[in-house]
Formats: sequence, C-alpha cells, structure tokens
Amino acid sequence: MLNRYPLWKYLLIVTVLALGVIYALPNLYPDDPAIQISGASSTQVIDQADLDRIEQALAAANLPTKGTELGTNGRSGLVRLVNRSDQLKAQDVVRDALGARYVVAQNLAQTTPDWLSAIGAGPMTLGLDLSGGVHFLLQVDMDKAIESRVNVYQSELRGLMRTEGIRYRSLPTQGNTLQFGFADEDQRSEARRLIAGKYNQFVTANAELKDQAVLQLTLSEAEVAAIRDYAVQQNLTTVRNRVNELGVAEPLVQRQGANRIVVELPGVQDTAEAKRVLGKTANLEFRLAAEPDAPRATTESFAFRSAEGRTADVERSIIITGDQVTDARSNYDENGRPQVNINLDSHGGELMNRATRSNIGRGMAVLFIEQRQVNRKVMQEVDGVMQEVEIPAFVEEKSIISLATIQSALGNQFRITGLDSPAEASELALLLRAGGLAAPMHFVEERTIGPSLGAENIAKGVTATQVGFALVLVFMVLVYRAFGVFAGIALSFNLVLLLALMSMLGATLTLPGIAGIVLTLGMAVDANVLIFSRIKEEIANGMSPQRAVHEGFDKAFSAIVDGNLTTLLVGVILFAMGSGPIKGFAVTLSLGIVTSMFSAILVTRALVNLTVGGRDIKKLWL
Repeated sequence: MLNRYPLWKYLLIVTVLALGVIYALPNLYPDDPAIQISGASSTQVIDQADLDRIEQALAAANLPTKGTELGTNGRSGLVRLVNRSDQLKAQDVVRDALGARYVVAQNLAQTTPDWLSAIGAGPMTLGLDLSGGVHFLLQVDMDKAIESRVNVYQSELRGLMRTEGIRYRSLPTQGNTLQFGFADEDQRSEARRLIAGKYNQFVTANAELKDQAVLQLTLSEAEVAAIRDYAVQQNLTTVRNRVNELGVAEPLVQRQGANRIVVELPGVQDTAEAKRVLGKTANLEFRLAAEPDAPRATTESFAFRSAEGRTADVERSIIITGDQVTDARSNYDENGRPQVNINLDSHGGELMNRATRSNIGRGMAVLFIEQRQVNRKVMQEVDGVMQEVEIPAFVEEKSIISLATIQSALGNQFRITGLDSPAEASELALLLRAGGLAAPMHFVEERTIGPSLGAENIAKGVTATQVGFALVLVFMVLVYRAFGVFAGIALSFNLVLLLALMSMLGATLTLPGIAGIVLTLGMAVDANVLIFSRIKEEIANGMSPQRAVHEGFDKAFSAIVDGNLTTLLVGVILFAMGSGPIKGFAVTLSLGIVTSMFSAILVTRALVNLTVGGRDIKKLWL
C-alpha cells in the first residue's frame, strides 16, 4: 500500500524525537553562581564539616546560599549562591574561613535536575561570548626564573671545570653573579679563557677575597631579558597544555604585558581544580641513593611524601629532571597500586641509561618538587603611610615519592611507583605531560566574567533565530498549506535534535554558531521544497494524489542527498582548516545538515503518511 510506514519505522522516529527532547531539556535550566572548594593537593579530602563551616561563615557575613554539595570524588565541594554579585565577597569569606590549605574559586554551577544528569544529559557548552566564564590573571615570578637559570649555569660550569682539571671553590651566588674561587691567578685565567670560549652569556670580572683569586660571572642584560622572555613563553605554552589536558572547550590563554598571563575558561565545572592545576609548579628529580660511607657534603636528606617520619639520603648530583619527560600516563601496577609510566627524550634516556647501567643494585630515588605559594607580611608605604601588607612568596618543598633498587639498566621508558592515590598519579602525569613551568606563578586576579559580546548582541542573535524560524514557517504554510504545516513541525523537531546533539557531543556554541543555526533553519526546508514541488508537478501531469506523494518523495531523494552532502563537505573543510569562530559555525552547520536530513525526509513523510496514507483522496491541500 502506498504511503504507509511499517510500525517499527514510526517507533524509531518517535524514539529519536523523544531522546532529542530529553537531551535538549537541560539547556532550559540556567546556571547558579557558586564557590568551588578543593584541597591544595590532589589527595586532600573535602568533607561535610568543611561545608558546614563555610555555610556558617557565609551566614555570618549575610551572604545567602541555595545549598552545598560534595563532589563525587570526595576532593571538592560546591556552595551555590543566590546572587552573582556576592561571588567575590563570598570567595574572600570562604578563603578566610578555611585557610591556605584549600583552593577557593568562583564558578557557575549547573542546575540540571538529577534525573537528567543520571542519564548523562547536560546543557551544551557555551563559549565566552555567550555565557562568560572564569578569568584568571597569573604573574610569573621573574626572580625565580633567573635564579633557576643561574643554578643551571653553576652546575654546568662546575662540570666543565672538573672535566678540564681546573681546581676551584664554589662561592655564594650574589643575585645574577656566579663566583668561583681559585688558588692563584694562573688557574683563574685558565678558567676565564675556558668559560669565555663556551659561554658568551656572562660579563666577567676579577676580584680578590682573602687568599683566593675570585672570578665573577654576571649575566648580561641581554641574557637576563632572554631568560625573562623565555620564562613567560614557556609558562604560556605549559598553561595552554594544561588547559587542553583539563578538556576545556574554546579557552583563551594569552600573554599580557611583560610577565603576566591571562586565562579565560568558559563552562568550567570545577574551577578550583583548574586553578590548582594551572598554577602548580611541579617537577621531578631522579637521584641515586647515597652510599653508606659517602661524605655528607655530597649527600642530602629528604623525607618521604607518603611515610611520615621516614627519611633517606640521596646524592646531590641529579641524573635527570622532569624536563626530559616527553610523555607520562597514569596506570596501575601488577598489584593494583597507582603508577606513572614515563617516556623520556633521547638525551634523557641516554643519561638515565648511563647512570643506571653502572649502578645496578643501588637505590634510585624520585624526588617530587613543588613550589607552594604563601603570603608573607611586609611593611610597605601605601599613600605615604607605612602599612603591613601581604605579598605572595614561594616555598620550595622536596620529598621522595619512590625509592627503588635498580634491577637493570633503564632507558627511555620506565615507571614511577610509590604514589599515594590514583588521583595523585593522574595529576603528576598531567603536570609532566603538559610540561614544567619555567618559573612559579601566582594569581593576581580572579573573577567570573560576563559574555564578552554583551547581552544586547546575544539577544539579537537569539531574536534572529526566532525571526528566521517564524518567517520560514509563514512562507511554507502560505505556499504549501497543510504540507507546509508538516514541514514546520519537522523544522521544530530539527531544532530540538540539533540542540540535543550539540549537548551530547559537548560542542561549544558561540555567536557564529548561532549564525550556523539560523542558516540551518533556512536550509532545512530545502528538502521539503524539493519534495512538495515534485508532488505538484506529478499531480499536474495527471497522476493520482497517492501516487504523486509517493513519487514526489522517492524522486526528490537523490537531489536532496547530493545537495546536503556537498554542503556537509564544505562544513567539514571549514572545521578542519578554520579556528575559533569558524569552527563553531562549521559544527552547527554540519550537525544541522544531519538533523535536517532526518526531520525533512523521515519526520515529514511520517506526518504525511499518517494523514493521507491509505485513504481515497481526490485532492491534496498543497
């Protein structure tokens, strides 16, 4: 029988449409302003007592809340606020109530009902231009960057002079100036010629200290400027990598001025985690365990990170650092304990192999190095008055996370064990994989930001979508009457399916994306126009209404597929070669083509079949 679908096809269409409605629903629920709390380390737990303390502090400050909730991993908490204007004040209140052991960040929390979240439904990600997000301004510690580079040069120069057999004595470093003492003028001159031939970064000078001939090596102004620029560029690259590892869509990470980095993250659900990971300075050092009779001047003692009170002695010489790591992935060992699988670059692999092949049977320690930010109180002049103010400072902490016996020579690949938890292993792998910071950074500004394009532009984009939708409906009804109504119903479901697909796939909607939706709405009825025009032609040629409907849908199908495939190809090319706004437009355009094919062909024909299929109709309202 003409124009009848089997039952399974109707059920399939109804199921797809029902799923589309369900997964598009979360977009109707606006976000709540919130404060996100997590521990300063990945192993720190946030419990209900912490949230109760926060609620009491906020109540005492007359800041109303909607409630609190613990994160599913037990390492974060969320406080929902009533007013967005209270976020900054609430953040300060919570930070004062909890202390320095916690990371407190502003957030926008989803309000999707639990029954929708339980099936994986959530709102689509909105770009900074539509929803705003969180804004961080980080400042690079330039003094630490120079200090770190000076320490590297000092180590290299010591090795160079030892190799050449020049006897020296290391003297305290004074700012950007390295100092080496020598027994006589001849040795100092020899060292000066050797260093000048290999290093042009220093301005050299002679000095006398008691019975020593002192050689002073001061970093040139050009080298200091290069170190500072490298520190910001390296930190910028690392921050971008860390943001990518966090899975944030359409972030903004860029340099501001000489020593600052701006990070803007749209749609981040755990801003405290983002804040903790972005500013964390973590690295590794691999050292051999000290021999029992080793001189104290060549060894250092460190505590174990996971075993309070336990310490071990290791050599001062470093085999490699985390800078030689090219890839790091968290996993589990054969006993189900967390570990990190490490890949080194060629130079790092060579150094590791050289150190381990001659020390089989000795222990090798893995040191975890972390720069913790603390606030130091100093007296400064403010408006002509000396006041006590807090300034950020960093404290370096080193602890042993693993001390294992070398069983065989290691190369480019090995693993780190002895970690406290899978969360710690995952965070360490992320930090190593993203690259180390060239210098510590501290947060000088943090706030939630509104839509960058302004509420008026957003409202205009939404209005354009509504007006375009209405005009298409009016045109279809005026030209194709009852069949135009069918096309309008299908077009409505097309919009719902598009929103549902974008939500399910995690696609980011920006203002250019709204333009793609408007274009999709206009193009979605092309298929119906082709079908309905073909039906009219068949009726004009004397064909019966039932046969005309059947032939109209069948014969227009190939033209519809060809037209949509070419447009889809353009969308794929735009996505592959474009960036930012172009990608947003391409995503909505491509997904819109897929949903319009389904709605314009299957949904429209299902409505037509239910209306005219199997009936003796003399005339179509077309």
